[in-house]
Amino acid sequence: MNRLQQHERWMREALREAERALQEGEVPVGAVVVANNHVVGRGHNRVEALQDATAHAEILAITAASNTLFTWRLDQADLYVTLEPCIMCAGAVLNARLRRVVYGASDPQVGACGSVFNIVQDPRHRWHVDVVSGILAERCSELLNAFFQEKRRLRKRATKEDRSTSSAGG
Repeated sequence: MNRLQQHERWMREALREAERALQEGEVPVGAVVVANNHVVGRGHNRVEALQDATAHAEILAITAASNTLFTWRLDQADLYVTLEPCIMCAGAVLNARLRRVVYGASDPQVGACGSVFNIVQDPRHRWHVDVVSGILAERCSELLNAFFQEKRRLRKRATKEDRSTSSAGG
C-alpha cells in the first residue's frame, strides 16, 4: 500500500467519525490518531452535546490517544482530520508533539495548518509537524457543505414561520 492509499484509508476512518458527529447534530468533523498502523484515538465534534467549546474532534482524538498509549507525547503518531485544524487544535497538535497532521478540507476562515495561519510549522516553535492536505477533500467538503446548507434552510424556514405567526396575530 503506497503513502496516498494509507492516507486515504485513515481519512475514511476520520470520515466515519464525522458522520457520527452529523448524526448527533454536530458540525461534521472527525479525527483519528494513528500510531504503528493502528487507530489509537478517535473523536468527533461534541461541542453542542458537551456544551464545551474545546470539544473539537482533534482534541478528543488526541486525548483518547494519550489515554490509550499512556503518554502525552505522541511523536510517533499522526492525526487524520476531515477539516483543517483551527488555532486551538493546532496548538494541541504541537503540545502533543504529533509527527504529522493529514487533513481533508481546507478551512479558509480559521485554518491553522497552512490556509490562514501555519501554527504547526512556525519556525519559532521547537516542534514542527509535517502537514499533508487535501486527502479525500471533496468528500470532507461535501459533508460540511450539506450540514451548513441544511442549517441555513432550517433557519430560513424558522424565520418564515416566525413572520407568518406574527402577522397572523396582527
